[in-house]
Amino acid sequence: MSQKPSTRPADPRFSSGPTKKRPGWELAALSGAPLGRTHRGGIPKARLAEAIERTGAMLEIPDDYRVIITPASDTGAMEGAMWSLLGARGVDVFSCDEFGRRWLIDARDELKLSDLRLFEAPFGVAPDYDEADFSRDVIFTWNATSSGVRIPDGDWIPANREGLTLCDATSAAFAMNLPWDKLDVTTFSWQKCMGGEAQHGIAVLSPRARKRLAEHKPAWPVPRILQWFEAAAEDSKMFEGSTINTPSLLATEDYIDSLKWAMREGGLEGLVARTDANFEALADWVESCDWIDYLTADPATRSHTSITLKFSGKALEGKSEEERWAVSRKMAALLDREEAAFDVAPHPKAPAGLRIWCGPTVDTDDVRALGPWLDWAYHEAISELV
Repeated sequence: MSQKPSTRPADPRFSSGPTKKRPGWELAALSGAPLGRTHRGGIPKARLAEAIERTGAMLEIPDDYRVIITPASDTGAMEGAMWSLLGARGVDVFSCDEFGRRWLIDARDELKLSDLRLFEAPFGVAPDYDEADFSRDVIFTWNATSSGVRIPDGDWIPANREGLTLCDATSAAFAMNLPWDKLDVTTFSWQKCMGGEAQHGIAVLSPRARKRLAEHKPAWPVPRILQWFEAAAEDSKMFEGSTINTPSLLATEDYIDSLKWAMREGGLEGLVARTDANFEALADWVESCDWIDYLTADPATRSHTSITLKFSGKALEGKSEEERWAVSRKMAALLDREEAAFDVAPHPKAPAGLRIWCGPTVDTDDVRALGPWLDWAYHEAISELV
């Protein structure tokens, strides 16, 4: 048996969603939540408006863009965008992971768009975004949480596009710089990079997106929970915290708490710096290790939040994918038992290996302490299973 490392990460939470809460978080942070009250007025509505205002300030969103809170996390936000906005033009969908594939399936099988082009890439590989036709609407994922692929910049998106860009940025917002002038609809959830409690999504709408909402009505029935048409009005109550369904004021309070912490950390610049430092700490370990490598080979498209790794080296050479997955599962179980790392197995549909969250709420010292434990768990797992 290999020797266990002497130092554990102070916090073993490396899940890719919901993610680790901010450093120093405790339940008392939620003591001011206005529970047991209607969300339609007074202090509760002011809290929702505060969450929207702080989001815009933190992410440096342009003054003429608008932020709304949506039901059902990033999934609800992205589906609300698709069901409410699509159908006016042809649509291109770019997919390179399980979540991007969900938007592809929605467009093809649920909305049954007649003028649809699909661009799929396997896990770990970025689609060819040069194929995008911006006379059409274009749907893409900025950071593919389950495959570790990200878009490095917005240079491929023209400023004078005719169609809308719909961007799923749930594991990128608050950890990467987003080019707002290139994005018409941007969706995310505060359970990802901000470590918030799940339930709600956020959507950021450009003036062009709101113009589409005013001028276009889809051919299909849109369920009430996915209707964004009220956001077309300049004085829409949605921009002040009015929501389509009843929000959790406890989850909202938690999000506000994380936004206040982020400002103390230096705002968006500080959060990006924390994320990049975490990535570099993990990269140092990967570089020193002969049994693991990145699933995403191209450094330019390699995620800095959801780091997705694959097995390499001789020990598993020639082994089946099921045998490799047995090693992944065994490692995850060992690390969980030792309380050294929680939830580091890959997404169930991804190749065998590891997935380590390195977003801004994670501390770099914990990432550094994690590497030796991953080495220990790997050698323990292959001694039993290979």
